[in-house]
Amino acid sequence: MQAENVNKIFEILRHIDNNPKTELKYTNNFTLLVAVILSAQATDVGVNLATKHLFTSYNTPEQILELGEEGLKNYIKSIGLFKTKAKNIIALCRNLVDNYSSQVPSSFDELIKLPGVGRKTANVVLNCLFGRPTIAIDTHVFRVSKRLGMASSNSPEKVERELLEIIDKKWLHYAHNWLILLGRYVCVARKPRCSTCPVKQYCEYYTITNL
Repeated sequence: MQAENVNKIFEILRHIDNNPKTELKYTNNFTLLVAVILSAQATDVGVNLATKHLFTSYNTPEQILELGEEGLKNYIKSIGLFKTKAKNIIALCRNLVDNYSSQVPSSFDELIKLPGVGRKTANVVLNCLFGRPTIAIDTHVFRVSKRLGMASSNSPEKVERELLEIIDKKWLHYAHNWLILLGRYVCVARKPRCSTCPVKQYCEYYTITNL
């Protein structure tokens, strides 16, 4: 895709929402990190339902450690892979307390050392909490960027590199949230709602399917 069309896409998306934010609910840096970990292979709606009660009483690493792994499971058992996530979150809390004075680190290299934190989670945290120009490749961003024609690779890390090369830096603070929201509500996995898509005139998928 030409850079000119990429700019036009983000101009349109900015006009629709000039301050897109994650739909995960959180109360501080730590609870966002936990929410993003929980969101893997789960919906934001499902995560928010679980964390609504959890974060009311337990919103620091120390408090989660006091709750314990079994106690944590009781709060998040409605979320997929909750047993593994509970184990990782307890290990994460111990690591934050022991090595980071209970604070969420602001560097990519430090974040991905933490239990349960992968590349996507680290990039979400860096973008949402610290305003870094990162692209977090979740299932929505992966699908939408390929349909639009911004990326063509078959791995999230390669798609991330492609997007960072083609997207102007001025869009990077909000780009992944714009793409997530487009994928969540319009460019859905099955039967994308192309007729209502605000950027369909620049979309390779729409062009091909409407020949």
